[in-house]
Amino acid sequence: MFEALLMGVVEGLTEFLPISSTGHLILLGELIGFRGPPGKVFEISIQLGAILAVIVLFRRRLMQVALGMRKPGTPERFFAVNIALAFIPAMVIGATLHGTITGLLFNPWVVCVALILGGVAIIVIERRITTPSIRSIPEMGPLAALLIGFGQALAMIPGTSRSGATIITALLCGVDRRTAAEFSFILAIPTMLAAAAYSLFKARAELSLDGLAQIGVGFVAAFLVALVTVRWVMSVISRIGFTPFGWYRIALGLVMLVVLSLG
Repeated sequence: MFEALLMGVVEGLTEFLPISSTGHLILLGELIGFRGPPGKVFEISIQLGAILAVIVLFRRRLMQVALGMRKPGTPERFFAVNIALAFIPAMVIGATLHGTITGLLFNPWVVCVALILGGVAIIVIERRITTPSIRSIPEMGPLAALLIGFGQALAMIPGTSRSGATIITALLCGVDRRTAAEFSFILAIPTMLAAAAYSLFKARAELSLDGLAQIGVGFVAAFLVALVTVRWVMSVISRIGFTPFGWYRIALGLVMLVVLSLG
């Protein structure tokens, strides 16, 4: 139960930071020997807990978009179109390559290398970005939304970070930090819901209700911690930027490489 709580806390902390929740869960699971219920139902459940936190925090914004997107030319329509365009690449590429990537790359060594390379990319890009030209999601054009979607597709490599890939791509497209973070968080809703449904379908033969207590503890922990984490990110990211997360990724990747090398 304590291990399930710890996994849920780490999911809530890392899902919406550019440091890779999947990478952290793989490394933590390796370190503590965590084995959840079969069929990946535990991992999917705690991700859904984190997504529920975003839905709760952005509920008013989502409701505005749902009510206003039917009218042509409105900011809500552009908002919805940009989210849909950014979702398409991950949906198509994920459905095509999910099994191959899961079989070949889901191991701690790949995670460590991806953490380090992603950290270097964040630091370099943060130092090179100029004054942003896009300060709201409706201002994004279709091309920028699609590019961010392709950036998100890179996050299928464990350790890359879905939020990190989308945020960095958005920065390269001229989006300011706060808008990039908001877009990444809201884009996570359809992306992760679709990924969870797809994973559950693929693993339907292995699904079991064993470990419901573990699932419940991990889900609640991920939800509560993600609530705090997302609020914090939205309040400070314009001031601190993403460079500290880049250095953290590099340090964690190097430390874990040493740990893995020592067995």
